[in-house]
Amino acid sequence: MLDAARAEFAARGYDAVTLRRVAARAGVDPAMVTHHFGSKSGLFRAVLDVRLDPAAELAAVLTGPLDTVAERLLTRLLVLWDSPAGAATIAAVRTALQDEDGTALLRDLALSQVLRPLAAALTGPEEERRWRVDLVASQVVGLLMTRYVLGLEPLASARHPALVGALGPTLQRYLTGPLPAASVEP
Repeated sequence: MLDAARAEFAARGYDAVTLRRVAARAGVDPAMVTHHFGSKSGLFRAVLDVRLDPAAELAAVLTGPLDTVAERLLTRLLVLWDSPAGAATIAAVRTALQDEDGTALLRDLALSQVLRPLAAALTGPEEERRWRVDLVASQVVGLLMTRYVLGLEPLASARHPALVGALGPTLQRYLTGPLPAASVEP
């Protein structure tokens, strides 16, 4: 089932894949896929070997005032990445970045489970909200790469409050602060 799901997600992208299509490709009943993975997002996480539920984590981060969401987001990411499940997620990111299909799967996961829901929680025109979450993603991915993949010091061993204090205000400005007028134009 995982091989069939991996092929479907790589060929069609997250949004176009259905559990029925995966089941048909695997030659099993769709109920079997649901029994083992629970949902499409559960199946997708299994394909990437991601042991965290990004949608549930984001929902917890979004509980509270929007003007402090960046601090909650960074704090939660750091706690998760420093956990055993987070270590497995970082390993999955390293693996996914080694080929185009893996990168596409990772992008689909980020878009469907994190970036689109985060953009939906913001105010303003859709294009501006998408721009804002892409700016946040650029910083978060940069942090993940420098701290956990490259291990650049002193960032790699910095304490969480120092990182949140340094990066939080920038992320908060990206999410809710003023942006240059030309920044969202194509």
